[in-house]
Amino acid sequence: MNASWDLLKLLSDSTRLRLLALVMREELSVAELQEILGMGQSRISSQLALLRQAGLVSDRREGKKAFYSLRASLTPKHLTLLCAAIDAVADLPALADDRDNLDRILQKRRRTQEQYFNLIAGRLGKNYCPGRSWEALGHLALRLTPAITIADLGAGEGLVSQLLAHRAKQVWCIDNSPRMVEIGTELAAKNGLANLAYKHGDIEDVPLPDRSVDLAILSQALHHARHPQTAVAEAYRILKPGGQLLILDLNEHTFEKARELYADVWLGFKESALHGFLKKAGFTKVEVTAVAKETTEPYFETLLASGTKASR
Repeated sequence: MNASWDLLKLLSDSTRLRLLALVMREELSVAELQEILGMGQSRISSQLALLRQAGLVSDRREGKKAFYSLRASLTPKHLTLLCAAIDAVADLPALADDRDNLDRILQKRRRTQEQYFNLIAGRLGKNYCPGRSWEALGHLALRLTPAITIADLGAGEGLVSQLLAHRAKQVWCIDNSPRMVEIGTELAAKNGLANLAYKHGDIEDVPLPDRSVDLAILSQALHHARHPQTAVAEAYRILKPGGQLLILDLNEHTFEKARELYADVWLGFKESALHGFLKKAGFTKVEVTAVAKETTEPYFETLLASGTKASR
């Protein structure tokens, strides 16, 4: 648009002015504008095309639909002129009807959304939801990691630690497999994670000093320990006062093949057993919760246990 005179000529058409009054309030599709104004699609589309060419409205594509809104970059002078024109006719019956119809359309949008969520209420975590995955949620949660020192005990290749290291101050991965330590070290170097270090060692005899870490993790590692209570006590030893232990492990099960397939020493643990391990080691604020259950045999269930080392 070259001048306010051009804008005045565009605003002289009642349909264009009504369209502008609507898209100033809400981004709307052509179909919604048809329903509000009671006009044909070709008439509305042709007027929107003129408004778009003049730089008054912006369009956004969503599949086969086009949504229109007032252009955000309008100059203050042209925006003032437009508002004055709309205010001048705001009391006319046609504009009042448009406002009522717009409110009805927006209520219809809300009802459609509410009906969908009412339909899936109680099943939201069980059904497919586009873009929602445990992997994505895990990345979200890991972004919350503060700048602390972490020990990943029985880390394997340290896939969780590779993510934690992007935020943590220092991450130590402890594993009793030299090959796992070698592979993890290579991954850390490849990803440029200078604060991620691997040590060969056992979770029952952790090669870290007393009171040296803020957070200790035993993720699906405790059921490989010969003496789980010793492993939990070692986690307590290396934690600073106020530090926390997190344990992810299987609930007790009867799938004996796990010993052969996964080298499991223990077939999971009862909630009471995990609770007992932490309390005996000296942890406070102990909690044990079931957080996941597989939907196929043997229906493994995962427990999350946590405890805090008392501040002294």
